[in-house]
Amino acid sequence: MKTMQALMVDGPAASFREIETPRPAPGAGEVLVRIAASGITVLDTKIRAGAAGHARHPLPAILGMELAGIVEETGPGVTRFKAGDEVYGMTGGVGGIQGSLAEYAAADADLLAKKPTSLSMREAAALPLNIITAWEGLVDRAKIQAGQTVLVQGGAGGVGHLALQLAIAFGGIPFATASAENAEIIEALGAAAIDYRAESPADYAARLTGGRGFDLVYDTAGGASLDASFAAVARFGHVVTALGWGTHALAPLSFKGATYSGVFTLLPLLTGEGRAHHGEILAKAAALADAGKLRPRLDPRALTWAEIEEAHAAVANGGARGKIVVTR
Repeated sequence: MKTMQALMVDGPAASFREIETPRPAPGAGEVLVRIAASGITVLDTKIRAGAAGHARHPLPAILGMELAGIVEETGPGVTRFKAGDEVYGMTGGVGGIQGSLAEYAAADADLLAKKPTSLSMREAAALPLNIITAWEGLVDRAKIQAGQTVLVQGGAGGVGHLALQLAIAFGGIPFATASAENAEIIEALGAAAIDYRAESPADYAARLTGGRGFDLVYDTAGGASLDASFAAVARFGHVVTALGWGTHALAPLSFKGATYSGVFTLLPLLTGEGRAHHGEILAKAAALADAGKLRPRLDPRALTWAEIEEAHAAVANGGARGKIVVTR
């Protein structure tokens, strides 16, 4: 029997331990990926803490939602990939599916796309969750059109900085809220930065849109940020959120004839429905990356499995300055 090394978490808040476990074999519609890099997400840290029941990933478990690597072999029925292909995707770490903190994963081929040739494995592993979330919001739900004003709430964050790049790639006019210390990140991406602590939504909408409001608003933070989005959107505009989990008054939205939608990126992994669309999004994102229109912001630390505790701590406590990615 072939085996592999993996990092296991035995229970809530437990330390990682390296284990030897059977190497999976690809089933029908699956590919076996030799994992080169694994992105660390906030949700990973919440699952580890036992605080993410919606992820349906009981412990003990191998964590890690995102990966980049090389196809080792393909299962029956797989025609899009062959051994040696470099791929990336969000393939597990929720729903009881083995995560990416392992040497190998047998992944549903529908969830994968060929890695952008212009990005390293670390950069590719930084993309899947955040770019899928950004794409589903701006492209699938809000149906962004060239010339529309686009406000991203939290534009320096993981989803936010990619949503801004998508907005620009699709011809939108980009704006983003951020703290004053992160304004430089927003401006470097080509968007106008708004200090949300210094101006109210009504004030910055008046200053930047002549009081009309923004055609599309993508909220990446939830809570008060979603309420601010309702205040900032234009008449007949659209608000989309990746964190619409609270209780909010819809009157400010309704009185403008505006619309609202939510994004829950985990659904295809949890339900099996819509998985091929994730692969399609990643293929289109790879094309944008290779055209120089999309690039993830990485934390400067190049961490390995030996530093997994540091990696998780940085993400959990907000100390990361960009995406944390670990390699073996």
